[in-house]
Amino acid sequence: MSGLDGRTFISQRSRSVDASGIRKVFDLAARLSDPINLSIGQPDYPVPESVKRAAAEAIAADRNGYTVTQGIEPLRERLAADIRAECGHALPVLVTSGVSGGILLALMALLDPGDEVLLGDPYFVIYKHAVRLVGGRPVLVDTYPTFGFDAARYEAAVTPRTKLLVLATPSNPTGVVLDDRALQAAAELAERHNLILLVDEIYNRLVYDAPCPAALRHAPHRTLLLRGFGKSYGMTGWRLGYAAGPAFLIEEMTKLQQYTFVCAPSMAQYAGLAALDADISGHVEDYRRKRDLVYELLSDDFEMVRPGGGFYFFPKVPDRFSSATAFVEQAIARSVLVIPGSVFSERDTHFRISYAAPDDRLRRGCAILCDLARGV
Repeated sequence: MSGLDGRTFISQRSRSVDASGIRKVFDLAARLSDPINLSIGQPDYPVPESVKRAAAEAIAADRNGYTVTQGIEPLRERLAADIRAECGHALPVLVTSGVSGGILLALMALLDPGDEVLLGDPYFVIYKHAVRLVGGRPVLVDTYPTFGFDAARYEAAVTPRTKLLVLATPSNPTGVVLDDRALQAAAELAERHNLILLVDEIYNRLVYDAPCPAALRHAPHRTLLLRGFGKSYGMTGWRLGYAAGPAFLIEEMTKLQQYTFVCAPSMAQYAGLAALDADISGHVEDYRRKRDLVYELLSDDFEMVRPGGGFYFFPKVPDRFSSATAFVEQAIARSVLVIPGSVFSERDTHFRISYAAPDDRLRRGCAILCDLARGV
């Protein structure tokens, strides 16, 4: 019996999305005996014990079935109270299956085929592809070399089909934290052009120089805030996030969650409630120190922006390399795993390094990267 030609069955929607470049690096890593892995986008510390206990207790108490679609009431009430204290506005909350789940629900709720979404370049990998998956059109706004928010650049990209402006702070892959003036400028631009402002704050607790400004403060009636538990509490695989914003949008996202994710994992929701009282200040201090260490190790050999949050640097490769991909291939040949910037950008001039790794690995990996930059 002859095999099926899969190309005749796979949708154009699916074919429009390439396999993640990050996954390709992971595949390469599997072939190396002991790589220095500076590519992983997750913290290297364990879930707090109190959070583990809460999950285990929920399982033992048979809280293993579906929850209500919008999430358990104690967690939603706590999140809503925290947001109200932070930004001064009472807003509804939807508990989601990770921030990625919230992004997809928001795009499905907001976009019709052909609607345009403004994305800063570089961007987190899901943004561009998720927009395409729901029939929208990603419009990329160049933010090089500082990776900040330049309202004029974004405004120049607005058309009658523009419906949504997406920001991430702190950013993946750059680690840049937008200040309050930038967020206010983004809110004013959204007001002028009647846009929804989506702000991804998955790394909001991992900031090192000043608190992460409250994006909801400026235009709560048209801002959707997405946050999660995975990066801050080391529970990335538990798939727990939340959305807060205008009631009309949260209602639509809740309806769509009912027919897609159904609900966030039940035991993770009870664990999330405990996580909100867990102390991660020691990890924040440790990552601040790692940020400073990597900057010290790399800054003489690479042009780069000093990040304010998350756990990434996004350095520019030296001009003697034809592309960042070429640089990364040589780094991998020396057993250092980093991600080429083309995964996150229309440019192939930078690379992403994660400093969520032990200090000895950071020192060894950075030394090899610097040797490459110097041609050693």
